[in-house]
Amino acid sequence: PRTRPAVVLRPAPARRPVRAVVIGSSTGGPEALSRVLGGLTAALPVPVVVVQHMPPVFTRQLAARLDRIGPSRVTESAGEEELRPGSVLIAPGDRHLTLVRSANGARTRLTEDPPVNYCRPAVDVLFRSATQVFGGDLLAVVLTGMGSDGRGGCEDVVAAGGTVLAQDEPTSVVWGMPGAVATAGLAHAVVPLDEVAGAVTRAVTSSLTGTGAAR
Repeated sequence: PRTRPAVVLRPAPARRPVRAVVIGSSTGGPEALSRVLGGLTAALPVPVVVVQHMPPVFTRQLAARLDRIGPSRVTESAGEEELRPGSVLIAPGDRHLTLVRSANGARTRLTEDPPVNYCRPAVDVLFRSATQVFGGDLLAVVLTGMGSDGRGGCEDVVAAGGTVLAQDEPTSVVWGMPGAVATAGLAHAVVPLDEVAGAVTRAVTSSLTGTGAAR
């Protein structure tokens, strides 16, 4: 029988502020995002940007649903928005969402570039562009989903000194995307879905206050 590659966790990176959180998800992602964003006790003091593999219109409906369940303001990105603390932006279906530097920090840009990993929006595109803007001051989260989109972007996050969190196999609908990250040795922590919100909150707040654990 074929043996699944083992999960190899990376040592915790050097402590540095988390200035943004990026999240990638696919199959099972809408429910996972509901649990994560609904599990936050308060809006994060940094912006959050999400790529969920989903067609147009459905991403707008997803944003509206997520906006009702947690403390964060959740909207579908229209492009050219400034990233703001406490906000959550969802990539629209059939558009890549990238981040670019701006006078105030960072803003979104939507493109119709060709699909990456057969996906548009693609997690890799968001993660790589976020690394170009925030360097290692970034937390990347990979939730349930089919395929391996996000692995390449996490390589960039890790190379820049950022932190990567992956959902564990038992709580994933499909452990493709998070599994690709975890078995490639790119994750600093692999956690059950119901612990993701707490892990993200700790990583962000401890990096800003200098106290607490990152995972």
